[in-house]
Amino acid sequence: MKKGFLIFLISIGFLSANAQTEVPVKRKDTVKTEVVEVITTYNPEIADANKIKKNPTLKLLDKSKKKKLEYAIFSAPVASTFIPKSGVVKGIDVGIKERIYGNYIAAGFGNYFSPYLEAYIHNHTRYESEFGLSTKYAASFNNIDNTVLDSDFSNFSASLFYKQEERYFDWKVTLNTERNNYNWYGLKENTFTDNVIDNIEENQTYNYFNVVGELDFLDSYIDKSELSISYFSDEFSSNEFLINLKTNFDLPIDFISRNLDNLKVNTSLEFLNGTFERDYQNQNEINYSIFTAKINPEYNTTFSGFALKLGTKLFASFDTENSVNHFLIYPDIKIQKTIIKEQLNVYAGVFGDFKTNTYRNFTTENPFISPTQFITQTAEKYNVFIGFNGVLNKDLSFNISANIKEEEDKALFVRNNSKSNGVTNTVNGTELRGFEYGNSFSVFYDDVKTTSILAELAYDFNKNIELSTNIQYDNFKMATLTEAWNLPTVQTTLSAKYTTNKWFATTNIFYVGERKDVLYSSVSPSSLSGIQTLSSFVDVNLNGGYHFNDQFSAFLKVNNVLNTDYQRFANFNVQGFQILGGITYKFDF
Repeated sequence: MKKGFLIFLISIGFLSANAQTEVPVKRKDTVKTEVVEVITTYNPEIADANKIKKNPTLKLLDKSKKKKLEYAIFSAPVASTFIPKSGVVKGIDVGIKERIYGNYIAAGFGNYFSPYLEAYIHNHTRYESEFGLSTKYAASFNNIDNTVLDSDFSNFSASLFYKQEERYFDWKVTLNTERNNYNWYGLKENTFTDNVIDNIEENQTYNYFNVVGELDFLDSYIDKSELSISYFSDEFSSNEFLINLKTNFDLPIDFISRNLDNLKVNTSLEFLNGTFERDYQNQNEINYSIFTAKINPEYNTTFSGFALKLGTKLFASFDTENSVNHFLIYPDIKIQKTIIKEQLNVYAGVFGDFKTNTYRNFTTENPFISPTQFITQTAEKYNVFIGFNGVLNKDLSFNISANIKEEEDKALFVRNNSKSNGVTNTVNGTELRGFEYGNSFSVFYDDVKTTSILAELAYDFNKNIELSTNIQYDNFKMATLTEAWNLPTVQTTLSAKYTTNKWFATTNIFYVGERKDVLYSSVSPSSLSGIQTLSSFVDVNLNGGYHFNDQFSAFLKVNNVLNTDYQRFANFNVQGFQILGGITYKFDF
């Protein structure tokens, strides 16, 4: 037993020793041994790096994609319509660079003892604000030939503004004022005795005050808002208040479809209130009070090559003095299509409007009206138009349009009948006022259908000379009145402009066709006895000057060059040949 156990131990020891001396099997190395000889040091450069040639692909959300910029120009069938010129570059002549000054003052004097003064003062501050003052005064103190009453006039206007830029909006406040003096000098010849003429008080003065506040928002649904408060008065205790609040909205409608542009909505709230001391026929006071609300949504887009403006106008008007209310809806649609690129466009459309007439607007159009007016609104029920515009070559552009419109209660000026029999200044013991001698006008209203044709042409002869002309023909169809009083059927304008580095000149030639006014059978009150036809006339006006340098220049204005003796309104002759010269000085603070 012991012998067997000893043999077993010896065997285990032998195997262990043999295992310790056995050489392990090595894996074959595939890398060959080579000798690398370093000749110089290695300085790697950026060009030695391998560039990644694969372009990364970015996936943007639909909201992050840029929208295609689209625009359209809509033409309207009215005088002085903007006509786009060809976009072809003809050449650039920079010439001598003129220094631009922010302020100027101009003063002059002319025949008819006519002083002239105009100034503009403007400045920026360091805190992104600016202010400015502008003023203008023009007058004529000599009387027109062959007028027995004073015919002088004076016009003064001034405007002061302050503007401030804020982070989210800009705001601006403007103060405007005017004072205009006229005379009712249009007496019928050989009608009044010298004693009557000497006792006529023909002067009238208009005063105007206006405050305007504006807010221009940045990146907001409200694009712009404006509040205007005006007061207008005259020498006969007439007064008029006008408050107007306008707000324009820019509303996104991409929740309907992502490809839709914003919807523009123009709104206004208007309140007009005024008083006249009496009407023309008796001693009754005239009051008017009108409130009008307007909403005008419009959407501009393009479709199959057509530029479209789709909109509507909604009005709600309340005339409290006459207990008349209006709720009106009018279309506001314009379409334009390019027929020949950069050469010919065709446009058409239809729209309507509702206009509030004011005493101030009437005096601006005809300063010789009497302070005895009935004020109401004019409804343009529809205005349908079609036209063509374009460029015949690089220098000649044109616009031709035709339209038909129907207006309800269109305002027309008609001469008042005289209350004097020519030998006395009183009627039933009451002293006549200066406008009651047949030398003033009243406003008559009628429903009028007008067909118009307009042609415009503009020619750039060269870089120094520009020519333009337009002619308009109107045919009036009256509902009640005999004629379209004081409205011409033909009007034409021809303009030429010449400019160089030193010289500048502008010529305007106006032609106005015949107009018609009324004749009365006897003193007021009386019926009509006939029609007075006012002859057509041509008025040629020149305006030019010379630049001595960037700051000083001389100017010369010549009006009624042909010395034509014509009447703008019945019995109101105009001044003859007029010339006025002066100096302009431009400067900076």
